[in-house]
Amino acid sequence: MPISKQTSPEKQHQHSKHWQHFLFRVKPLLEKVYKDQKIVDRLSEQIFSLLQEHFSDSVAENLDKWSQNEVIVITYGDSICTPEEAPLVTLNRFLENLQDTITGVHILPFCPYSSDDGFSVIDYLQVNSEIGDWQGVEAIAQKFDLMADLVLNHISSKSVWFEQFKQGIKPGCDYFIEADPQEDLSEVVRPRSTPLLVEVDTAQGTKYVWATFSEDQIDLNYSNPDVVIEVLKIILFYLQKGAKYIRLDAVGFLWKSIGTSCMHLPQTHALIKLFREITQMLNPDVALITETNVPNKENLSYFGNRDEAHLIYNFSLPPLILNALLQGKSDHLKTWMMSMPPAPTGCAYFNFAASHDGIGLRPTEGLLLEDECNTLLKMMQEFGGKISMRTKPDGTESPYEINISWFDAMKGTAQGEDRWHIERFLCSQTIMMAVEGIPAFYIHSLLATSNDYAGLAKTGRNRSINRYKWDYTELKNKLNDFNSPQAIVMEEMSRRIKIRRRQPAFHPNATQYTLHPMNKALFAFWRQSIYRDQSIFCINNLSDRTQELLLSDINLICIDPWHDLLSGKVIEDISDRFILEPYQCAWITNQEF
Repeated sequence: MPISKQTSPEKQHQHSKHWQHFLFRVKPLLEKVYKDQKIVDRLSEQIFSLLQEHFSDSVAENLDKWSQNEVIVITYGDSICTPEEAPLVTLNRFLENLQDTITGVHILPFCPYSSDDGFSVIDYLQVNSEIGDWQGVEAIAQKFDLMADLVLNHISSKSVWFEQFKQGIKPGCDYFIEADPQEDLSEVVRPRSTPLLVEVDTAQGTKYVWATFSEDQIDLNYSNPDVVIEVLKIILFYLQKGAKYIRLDAVGFLWKSIGTSCMHLPQTHALIKLFREITQMLNPDVALITETNVPNKENLSYFGNRDEAHLIYNFSLPPLILNALLQGKSDHLKTWMMSMPPAPTGCAYFNFAASHDGIGLRPTEGLLLEDECNTLLKMMQEFGGKISMRTKPDGTESPYEINISWFDAMKGTAQGEDRWHIERFLCSQTIMMAVEGIPAFYIHSLLATSNDYAGLAKTGRNRSINRYKWDYTELKNKLNDFNSPQAIVMEEMSRRIKIRRRQPAFHPNATQYTLHPMNKALFAFWRQSIYRDQSIFCINNLSDRTQELLLSDINLICIDPWHDLLSGKVIEDISDRFILEPYQCAWITNQEF
């Protein structure tokens, strides 16, 4: 790259170092995506020129991005509202009460949008005026580690780019994927039952464009390198606004090649590697997280060779926890946990139970028995939930996700509703926050929010059942009523989270081993700190009955004093039996921090 003669020798040296690193790390990734060397050379220079003034002084990878202290809350910008102020301001005021509980906030898409509660972005560089402005986002980013959504597979049909496409105007006219409806597209993996191609009237006549998710969410064409430039501009902008995490939404669908599944293609993986390398050069503290709601083996592929996502959503965990608590047994959770490799160095699992979407069913493929899946669907419907479908390549439909608030999903077991609602709910969250990885709590789990039937009726979309908007005054009244589910859950969840944050054995990369007590109603695993100075034996009663654990079965050694972090119970004799009440969880440790 040419350097100005007015540039100081020190700057020239830094520039040269970055350019050499760029050629070594980034250019080969571009060559994997674009075969034309002229395109690669042009794109390399364009990207470097765009970003060179923003590169970090160090190009070294930061392997200390997180510790046991990290806890994320997931929320829409308007999950808590009051008529007197912008929702982002209200959210900020509410989150201030959680500053000793959580460390990060994932604000779900906060840009102007036309559908799908934000996931159909009209303008990536603006904040939706109905929830606030950039000042509101940055105020939250100053107090918490901010996760920003990059909805990079598709954009709104109301966007400037798509309007340009319809008019035949650059640059947007080249940013979308046209296809012939007569072509065989049966191999394409679909997450929805809507048509894959959308008919569009343009200045050049009728065209058909690719739309994986809906007719309002038009897929971007990454075979055009200019689209990559646009995405890098957005990433840079979000980092400048304070983002510490960039969430790559629906990233598995990124690259299309007719005659394939158009899912997890090599070019998609190469682009994620590219975004990781670029992000690391801009700010080594930033982490990329991939959202791929797919079977477990496919999901794990997004770690790459520790050169793709820093974090991947642990999508199999929610339905497996749900099934385990419905059935009152640990079989499938144990099988899954034993099969899960430790996250690679510099990477971690992103753990959650509830999310803004539903409880994905594809991640259970190969993990749950058919009759258990049927029971799961039946009971969730009995507890007020809905089932969303997708179209398979053979044209048939199959359940894709369960739409229900996680709190209501915990109403009962396969035998029906019972009196252990809150205890079962707390058990589910405690399992999630103890498993290897970084825990994330959907705000409606912290607030014990029930199914939003009014929201469902208003939008007609199943996912609205789990996207309630709290009135701030109503919420405060609930939290001040010590007998309300909201107050009970918030207080106990906060207590457990604070305990968790202090324990080195809960570092996202601390050792994890599955334990095998004879009692199937118990789900047990051992966490050991990176420096091996702390062990925590996580014992969880998945049933509505009192259970006993013979402590000798989990190999406690007598030279250490042991006690339960959650109940405070001291273990005097390791040959004793440990009693767990229905849905009780225990964190038995040799050392408390």
